[in-house]
Amino acid sequence: MTKDKLTKKDITELLPHREPMLLIDELTDIKHLHSATAIMNVKKNSFYVDGHFPGNPVLPGVLIVEAFGQAAAALTAHGIDKKEYDNKLVFLMSVEKARFRNPVIPDCKLELKIEAIRSHGRVWKYKGEAFVEGKKMSDAQWSATIVDRK
Repeated sequence: MTKDKLTKKDITELLPHREPMLLIDELTDIKHLHSATAIMNVKKNSFYVDGHFPGNPVLPGVLIVEAFGQAAAALTAHGIDKKEYDNKLVFLMSVEKARFRNPVIPDCKLELKIEAIRSHGRVWKYKGEAFVEGKKMSDAQWSATIVDRK
């Protein structure tokens, strides 16, 4: 039986990402290969704050999309057979219908609710919504594939 919550340490055992590009801090409410909620603690001292935008920091939308991808990769890597995932990576293939509804301001907890829509072999399709204190900030659909690690 797989765990229904992953810590940042657990996530680093599944994903190759490291600071500052490891964006998600935990994965909760995991429903095996179906859905999960990722938590991204958006901090005032994050690497993008000084330059995006000086005096008015906003989490770049592209990093929200990256966090969606990391959450989906962790969900998939956590759920599939460990022997099947050995020496593999999950790569983002496409992003569709990404919408940024409200700016994400540092010093908040971004909740990324993701769902696997379908899979065909090594290709997976996902959708997700991002919230701060219950307010929808963005949503997207994307595809990813499992590839051999080089």
